[in-house]
Amino acid sequence: MHQERQVYLRVYGIVQGVFFRAYTQKEALALGLKGYVRNMPDGSVEIIAQGQEEKLKKLIEKVKVGPPAASVERVEERWEKITRKYDAFEILR
Repeated sequence: MHQERQVYLRVYGIVQGVFFRAYTQKEALALGLKGYVRNMPDGSVEIIAQGQEEKLKKLIEKVKVGPPAASVERVEERWEKITRKYDAFEILR
């Protein structure tokens, strides 16, 4: 059994209003990850994802590319302790 990990991502660039959250949710669900994605007031997107480390790394690679209309400038990545378990991967408003 692989140990669950958690990664916190903050994505900067043209990432709001370009289906970035739906893209992230689709990729996360395809990888079997849990957590959430949401738009932040400063124009960035916040992601918390939980699951196997190699699957989380795959999500990070997908997020660095983003959907076609997005333009990702940079991704801040921070590995954290799991303090709360998520049951799904949701888009938060």
